Amino acid sequence: MSALPTAEPVCTDRPATPQLATIIDARPRDLGDLVVGRVLPSAARRMVGPFIFFDHMGPADLPPGHGIDVRPHPHIGLATVTYLFEGEIIHRDSLGSHQAIRPGDVNWMTAGRGIVHSERTAAERRRNGSRLNGLQLWVALPPAHEETDPQFHHHPADTLPIVEVAGARVRIIAGEVYGRQSPVATLSPLFYADVSLPPGCEFPLTDAYSQRAAYVIEGRLSCAREPAGPGRMLVFAEGASATLRTESGARVALLGGEPVGERHIYWNFVSSSLERIEQAKRDWREGRFPRVPGDEHEFIALPDPA
Repeated sequence: MSALPTAEPVCTDRPATPQLATIIDARPRDLGDLVVGRVLPSAARRMVGPFIFFDHMGPADLPPGHGIDVRPHPHIGLATVTYLFEGEIIHRDSLGSHQAIRPGDVNWMTAGRGIVHSERTAAERRRNGSRLNGLQLWVALPPAHEETDPQFHHHPADTLPIVEVAGARVRIIAGEVYGRQSPVATLSPLFYADVSLPPGCEFPLTDAYSQRAAYVIEGRLSCAREPAGPGRMLVFAEGASATLRTESGARVALLGGEPVGERHIYWNFVSSSLERIEQAKRDWREGRFPRVPGDEHEFIALPDPA
């Protein structure tokens, strides 16, 4: 997914309790065919572990004749992680990958020194209309891997491990947590999980990583008497024990890991070096990034006209 450079609204993010470092409410971003909820980066918190970008796509009903068309655009210095609850997206990239992602699957694309990709609704779904609900996160690569060769890996839903914790169903999307490890290869210590909490659940947050957050997808829960509904992220204080409680049930994304250091972010570029971002801007403006086979005729222009 391509990020749009927009001015931040008045910040509603705030510190909370000894267990919670920050509370972030998703802010709407209009991408044309789809309004997403932008959570990271925020004015109060730029990153959680290596996660530097967090968008909730939908939930949205796309009427007949409509779909998403995220035209080819570039990335450097990061990995994109796409995970759907409903719907389908067709991914293409400059490596020649052509992959449909469906609910429960994971698309992990390592940009490294540079990659270009597009994300679109397939023609058959566009004809009849469809529903889309999912998350796209960006992971900042550690310094030693910022210029690694680009890669793309697709992991079907049935390859991801599932574990039960305190009655909750935990699907491990990436990394290792609660004693299980995802087959998705990562380049730094992190975790990312899809957790379904049944009514009356008291769910213990992992303490295996220094930075942790929970994002509510549906339902309602609380932590340290702080309520959270859909679109709210709770960022936990480092080293603090915390329990998620729900009376009626909820679905949450848990994520976090170890910091990889400060990063600069401009549009779709992430780097520890401002000079590297300037080079990426010149390369895209002057057509030096590779094209996407099968999607060569459109692209998203660099927002900076200079």
